[in-house]
Amino acid sequence: MSENRDIAKQVVEAVGGKDNIASFAHCATRLRIMVHDKDLIDQAGVENIDKVKGAFFNSGQFQVIFGTGTVNRIFEEVENLGITGTTKEDIKSQSKKQGNVFQRSIRTFGDVFVPIIPVLVATGLFMGLRGLLTQEQILSIFGMTAADIPANFLLFTQVLTDTAFAFLPALVAWSAFRVFGGSPILGIVLGLMLVNPALPNAYSVANGSAEALVMLGFIPVVGYQGSVLPAFFMGLLGAKFEKMLRKRVPEALDLILTPFITLLVMITLGLFVVGPVFHSLEEWVLHGTTFILGLPFGIAGLVIGFFNQIIVVTGVHHIFNFLEIQLLEQFGSNPFNALVTSAMAAQGAACLAVGLKTKNVKLKSLALPSSLSAFLGITEPAIFGVNLRYMKPFVMGLIGGAVGGFLASLSGLAATGMAITVIPGTLLYLNEQLPMYILCNLIAMAIAFILTWLFGYKDEAAAEMAATAGANSSGQAVLQADTRDSKVIAAEPSQVNADLSTDVLNVPSPISGKLLALEDVPDPAFAQKHMGEGFAVEPTEGKVFAPFDGEVAHIMNKSKHAVILAHKSGMQLLIHIGINTVSLKGEGFTTYVQTGDTVKAGQLLIEFDVDAIQQAGLSTVTPVIVPSGTEQVAGLTVKASQGRVTANKEAVMDVQFQTK
Repeated sequence: MSENRDIAKQVVEAVGGKDNIASFAHCATRLRIMVHDKDLIDQAGVENIDKVKGAFFNSGQFQVIFGTGTVNRIFEEVENLGITGTTKEDIKSQSKKQGNVFQRSIRTFGDVFVPIIPVLVATGLFMGLRGLLTQEQILSIFGMTAADIPANFLLFTQVLTDTAFAFLPALVAWSAFRVFGGSPILGIVLGLMLVNPALPNAYSVANGSAEALVMLGFIPVVGYQGSVLPAFFMGLLGAKFEKMLRKRVPEALDLILTPFITLLVMITLGLFVVGPVFHSLEEWVLHGTTFILGLPFGIAGLVIGFFNQIIVVTGVHHIFNFLEIQLLEQFGSNPFNALVTSAMAAQGAACLAVGLKTKNVKLKSLALPSSLSAFLGITEPAIFGVNLRYMKPFVMGLIGGAVGGFLASLSGLAATGMAITVIPGTLLYLNEQLPMYILCNLIAMAIAFILTWLFGYKDEAAAEMAATAGANSSGQAVLQADTRDSKVIAAEPSQVNADLSTDVLNVPSPISGKLLALEDVPDPAFAQKHMGEGFAVEPTEGKVFAPFDGEVAHIMNKSKHAVILAHKSGMQLLIHIGINTVSLKGEGFTTYVQTGDTVKAGQLLIEFDVDAIQQAGLSTVTPVIVPSGTEQVAGLTVKASQGRVTANKEAVMDVQFQTK
């Protein structure tokens, strides 16, 4: 089709031409492109191409969202231009090579720490709850004092709050072995060796109640409770050493010799070389951090509150995980969290101001959900989707973040944990700090919002985009109302033909599981509704059933992770099993229908292995959406966005379609 060929040419030209494309692939909804030079990409130009529903960078890939069916045709046309496609797995591996040495190092650092953050978040929440329950004001409600708290209760809370940090080296070494290709179980054992009770406890040595062992007359040896860098580099070196051994040890002896030699060599290096060297480096980093945070007159908050989100844009912000862990391990509190929270809240407020002020439907539908995401602690959609695009909102957000950080620093705010911010972050301030935490964030938000509203954005800034994209948006649904339990979406006026009558199709969930709002899907293409409107399900059973009588319009034959059903009205429904599950190449999926098959409501379409998807590190959350631009759809109501659902039982969504 000449139209798709023209679109393919425009995309190739906008990403810098054929010579700038290192490789490209596609999944069910988007084109994934790896480029040699990111600076040659005209992102605004890509977003204004016909049929493009959005474009952004994610995991080192430039992803152009076309939607189901369309992406296959565009991919074919790009191939017809003489550019060779690759598999998604290949492009994922190439993305790890993107950026300079520092950026790749930080990305790897993040890969190690991200999996262990949830347990540290839980520990922080336990600390916050313990602080709340042991406050004098709370105890007085029950006629108690601190002396009345049972010793066994304090011991129980100590188990909850101390375990993760006491055995932190085991968590870090496990994750490092996993990332660098070693055996994770060896990483766990190696990390546990670093905190073995036979070694002098690091905390006891620090407070003077114990002395370090002196080996070889000059090497001090202690346990490494709460340490990060020694365990990280032990995991890095240990994984590389294990892989080297496996190539050289005979297979018959591999099971015995490889783990034996790996643990012997690495614990020796760890206690005598790696541990002392990197523990000293760790202390220098901690001293530098505390020096900055201790600067007078709120300077630390002013600087960090302003620059934090700029660092997020560079993609090297994962290094802050290490700093926050060190602060919590040493001091039991985390002042850094309060400063970055103000920065994030301010960016969300700037994005909200754009969303409320603009009359551009496409921009409004992007900005409002993105601002909510920022208030829940994820600012990338707001930054990359809205604020940076028009620049001034981003700058106003930086100013608001600086003011909020300044106040947080002056008041000495410090969280009991890490990794959750803004609204969820209130759980880390369940003590006398909570009012000040809320105040600092509100002030940061107010300043960013007001500055953006007055000086940071005018609809003229989006006029050119709206004029170019206007022809594409006429078939998209617009959010008209949002209640607690349902979302009603009415069609654009140009979409409804007054001479036609309408009917309603009740759509149940095709999968049993936990119902989610589409905004909660961990993928911006679905969460920001570039693909269309609908709901999502976190499956408890790996079976997909047809929710209505119809025809299989398309099924992914190779990856088997997505299917499109067509109703007799012409309305289509996309069921996309999991996020990025195209990378599994069909492993763990079984299809029972083919493209073109006629199906009945309740008929089994696909079976999938929930455990296999999770073990691959992928989300099982399954979006169920009516693709944007379906002419027959006159309206759509999502009746619920929470609770448990059973496949093909109660209706979750009502779709109003036109009939003659």
